[in-house]
Amino acid sequence: MLTRIYGTAFFSKKELKDHLEQLREARKRDHRVLGKKLDLFLSDEEIGAGLILWTPKGAMLRKRIEDYLYKELTKTEYDWVVSPHIADLKLWKTSGHWGFYKENMYSPIKVDNEQYMIKPMNCPFHIKIYSSKIRSYKDLPIRLAELGTVYRYEKSGVLHGLTRVRGLTMDDAHIFCTPEQLSEELLKTMKLGIKILKDFGFKDFQIFLSTQPKKYVGNDKIWKKATSALKNSLSSMKLDYEIDKGGGAFYGPKIDIKIKDSIGRPWQCTTIQVDFNLPERFKMSYIGKDGKKKEPIMIHRALVGSLERFIGILIEHHEGAFPLWLSPVQVWVIPIGKGHRKYAKQITDKLKNEGLRAELQEQDETISKKIRNAGIQRIPYSLIIGDKEIKAKKVGLRTREKGDVGLTTLSTFIKKIKQEINKKK
Repeated sequence: MLTRIYGTAFFSKKELKDHLEQLREARKRDHRVLGKKLDLFLSDEEIGAGLILWTPKGAMLRKRIEDYLYKELTKTEYDWVVSPHIADLKLWKTSGHWGFYKENMYSPIKVDNEQYMIKPMNCPFHIKIYSSKIRSYKDLPIRLAELGTVYRYEKSGVLHGLTRVRGLTMDDAHIFCTPEQLSEELLKTMKLGIKILKDFGFKDFQIFLSTQPKKYVGNDKIWKKATSALKNSLSSMKLDYEIDKGGGAFYGPKIDIKIKDSIGRPWQCTTIQVDFNLPERFKMSYIGKDGKKKEPIMIHRALVGSLERFIGILIEHHEGAFPLWLSPVQVWVIPIGKGHRKYAKQITDKLKNEGLRAELQEQDETISKKIRNAGIQRIPYSLIIGDKEIKAKKVGLRTREKGDVGLTTLSTFIKKIKQEINKKK
């Protein structure tokens, strides 16, 4: 009888100490625990494993991320599209998913006399939108983006909170370009990806360039061109990277970015992939300068990956204490007694009218308990309202980091936090 034993070895006591400290920090930051504590999300056995319910606070956090992505992508000339959750099995046979990805797809659904599949990917739908009309080289590049929810079969043993789920919303986009445009599009995508990750508080990256595998589609010439374009985009940005030899997808090479969180753990996040397979399978084309039909190059890219997984990473990275611009609730207004509630309500209404996410804490609890709960809930700012504040026509300001900082006018406070929001501190 054999027993397999796993162990971890270290070259020094310091490395062991650091490792144990990281494990302690990881337990403290567990997004499943914090998600429940901060009332962000939940799962339910009757709904099914790996399917997430977003509470009002969690939905607000998610909406802030979605709004940010919509704004940034619209600025960089992406067009937004929406696709259905199911499609005829014939589509998935054409795309190759039925042949190459079947084990991660759910069983077909019978609709009338046809078989339909719940989608595991958004790409075939974007291809259909591209191919719905004749395209000219003058139209390219075309960038189609969607926050599309997909469903993938994951074994129950690997499901883990938000970071491994069965229903996930992808920050998905596909760029269709000419071979001449490929380098520039890859560079733009890399720059945008790095900017977005930095805006969410990630500064440390580990980048991999995955090259041609043994089994692949397309010819060696186009593979070399695509790999060279990926290398050039990394070099022009002066980014260090490692080569993952043979780690590319069968349809093209790719760049993967792993972000390091605040306790040094790497997480796979951004991926940028060049695809020669789907344009050929779907017989995609555009009219070139010479008037002849040509095949576009397709770039798949996800900059934050799935929203579920990214939010799980964010929770652990910030230990639930989100930056002000992301916080589901930015301000608590706390009246000391019942006689202070009217003024506190006026303050709350003014904050809401300024577009801030404020909540009035009217519960019959002691002021010390409300302040303690603000800390537990990681509320960035609390405004205390009592006799002194009403008389001075000011508010008592408490911050998440510093505690009590004294009296201030409401207008000064609003100006201050709007600046903080705009700078994404």
